[in-house]
Amino acid sequence: MRVLRVALDLPLHRLFDYVVESASPDDIGLRVRVPFGRGEKLGVIVEVLAESDWPLEQLKPAIEILRDLLPLPADFFRLCQFASAYYQAALGEVIMQALPVGLKRLDPPTRRNARASRPSVALAPPALTQEQTIAVAAVDPAAGFSAHLLHGVTGSGKTEVYLRLVERALADGKQVLLLVPEINLTPQLEGRVRSRFPDAGVVSLHSELAEAARERNWRAAFSGEASIVLGTRLSIFTPMPRLGLIVVDEEHDASFKQQDGMRYSARDVAVFRAHQLGIPVLLGSATPSLETWANAQSKRYNLITLLERANPEASLPAIHILDTRKMVLQEGVGAPLVAAIKERLARGEQSLVFLNRRGYSPVLACPACGWVSRCTRCAANMVLHLADKRLRCHHCGCEHRIPKACPTCGNQDIHPFGRGTQRLEGWLQETFPEARVLRVDRDSVKSRKQWEVMLDRIHGGEADILVGTQMLAKGHDFPKLTLVGVLGADSALFAADWRAPERLFAQLMQVAGRAGRAELKGEVQIQTQYPDHPLFASLVKHDYPGFAAEQLKEREQAGFPPYAFQAVLRAEAPEMADAIAFLKTAAAMPLIGEHENIMIYDPVPMKLARLANLERGQLLAESYSRPALQAFLPLWREAIEGIKSPSKLRWHIEVDPLEF
Repeated sequence: MRVLRVALDLPLHRLFDYVVESASPDDIGLRVRVPFGRGEKLGVIVEVLAESDWPLEQLKPAIEILRDLLPLPADFFRLCQFASAYYQAALGEVIMQALPVGLKRLDPPTRRNARASRPSVALAPPALTQEQTIAVAAVDPAAGFSAHLLHGVTGSGKTEVYLRLVERALADGKQVLLLVPEINLTPQLEGRVRSRFPDAGVVSLHSELAEAARERNWRAAFSGEASIVLGTRLSIFTPMPRLGLIVVDEEHDASFKQQDGMRYSARDVAVFRAHQLGIPVLLGSATPSLETWANAQSKRYNLITLLERANPEASLPAIHILDTRKMVLQEGVGAPLVAAIKERLARGEQSLVFLNRRGYSPVLACPACGWVSRCTRCAANMVLHLADKRLRCHHCGCEHRIPKACPTCGNQDIHPFGRGTQRLEGWLQETFPEARVLRVDRDSVKSRKQWEVMLDRIHGGEADILVGTQMLAKGHDFPKLTLVGVLGADSALFAADWRAPERLFAQLMQVAGRAGRAELKGEVQIQTQYPDHPLFASLVKHDYPGFAAEQLKEREQAGFPPYAFQAVLRAEAPEMADAIAFLKTAAAMPLIGEHENIMIYDPVPMKLARLANLERGQLLAESYSRPALQAFLPLWREAIEGIKSPSKLRWHIEVDPLEF
């Protein structure tokens, strides 16, 4: 009789023991069906023991060890153990979250064999610029672990550097993991990768794949049949037996941070995984996160720079800051931008008007009584989507029909206030009736297939004016796009979130980079009421290093990351009083006094204090020492688990939070 120690998909920091007639250490990493409560669960064997801490007669027998898959490897378990310890997540939750849904089902469907796609003819690579040649040479896989930051201006050919490094890794018989922040960035990159490496076997892993397709692709990566895996954040945990290179594109993007379930940073896990395996990791961005930039400045990461655009006939766009205090705006658009769009239409070139606010209007309001379209489930307004005739909350998804009159006073003269992409699209179509206006946001593009169709239309010249949100801000190359106009940039300049300037600069620099990527000259017009703000001065000069230096100086003075390390305890409950009371109990625990390097701040409501009918509060723990914070958190978590709280209260700890 042997004992199986099993990890189950539960938010419990413990493993479960089951007995089985025969098993060996070779079974570690296999999935197993076990009884749990009144039902069954699927888990993963993490240990095979001769005896248990519990009497054998108290242990239930395992139902079946599944042998349809090779055991998960030791490096996969080490990666999951790191994520569990660092992010204060249950090991079972980490392991099971890393598996595709089909491998976690008790009743798996009939599976087809995993096959990696293989086109027939490889495209010849373009010639490298001198900067690209130096960048490729700087990443030496023979040197073991090394972390590199590839800081290249938009259009500098970072992707070509990635592909040359992939080529070298494949020649060495290695696998490559390419991470992108969003599904919508995968079509163009996936097309380039497949066409360059038709014999390598390329698979993609992201949430929009059907369950069966995701499992097939995961199996292809796990078996080694697929040599290149292109995926979003969860693919960082994909077991790959010959992994030799990890690339994280747009490493600054907040989408790499998981915001529910196990909360982790795929970028940071990528660096740990590369260190664990002794392989290089390359982080690429035109606007690196300040944490990554600080690591490069301190020589923890090797800094590689691309200062020129890869196309010798292309140059960085000229950026103009327009003072809206001195102009009359029509639907938020000033006369200089209108004139610039007319010029592009006359020349047969494309323009992009960027407004990072989808819908028709941010709010519907009654001028008589002051009623506004607030969400009944959240501390947020419902956005007017006129095309769908709906009011929609962008936080919880709640929807209502547009009322014909004010629900409070009956006034039928209710108005939309502010503007979103739908309203801007309509105005542009009226202003430029001869132009083909195309709106690109999450309302017009809801699937990858729709996104690919939209990209084909843009590349095919079927659009003269693009109206877009951040979906168009990065990773896309439109040769005929020569003008970018930015509306509504001021809202982030004075936000309470201390990360807001960093995000705004990255967003504006990325969207500006869409202009003039071929031989046609590019121009960017940014409308603002604060033209003298230092952020805009850095933008005009394309000076990310200068902007980053000033931001890091401010953060060091304020004691913010990367000069401090943070974790947030969050609680949500039907009543805010319950959430705050729970957090106060956690803040008053005696063990906090035993850790003098830890600072605990007062409990406060979250910025979005109510979400989906739950009131949300938070408590910040901070230290100037990462080891001190990591030593404190598991002890604190164990103590918090002992707090008696209302049955409907839920809590979690998030390490290195991005949102407050």
